[in-house]
Amino acid sequence: MTSAHPEPGTDTICIVEADLNSPEHANAIIELLDHYARDPMGGGAALAASTRENLIGELRKRNTAHIILALADGQPAGLMNCFEGFSTFACKPLLNIHDVVVASGYRGKGVSRMLFEKAEEMAQALGCCKMTLEVLEGNTVAQAAYRAFGFNSYELDPEMGRAMFWEKKLSTEKSA
Repeated sequence: MTSAHPEPGTDTICIVEADLNSPEHANAIIELLDHYARDPMGGGAALAASTRENLIGELRKRNTAHIILALADGQPAGLMNCFEGFSTFACKPLLNIHDVVVASGYRGKGVSRMLFEKAEEMAQALGCCKMTLEVLEGNTVAQAAYRAFGFNSYELDPEMGRAMFWEKKLSTEKSA
């Protein structure tokens, strides 16, 4: 467990690897992810009821999921959802940071820095060659923070340009 040394009158912030079997941690994950989802940078809509009901169970099934919580005097303050991937070129694992959330009342208190420090510590312990993340073009605040934490856009050859993150949504309905 990592804890910050707050100034007098501020919250004590602890960074922990979430225990998905802990009801308190499970509730904190859902609460913080819903907070993020409702933000314009998270899509601007509440988490779907099915996600709220099933997320923790689905995360438990994935041994490559690494969930980090920031707790301020026991209250949910920040969340980072990370998943192991694999770099074929380096022939080593990588750690993808899928979600970064800092609750509104805890922004500007170093929570994201502490989450990233814990993620880097985990990535090194896992033998990862790098950490990756995605960020919206319009999220300049997050981009500035990520640059300060040592992240940059990805390119193999400057003449070929930067890598782009694309998606293809798949139907969740099963065929009969």
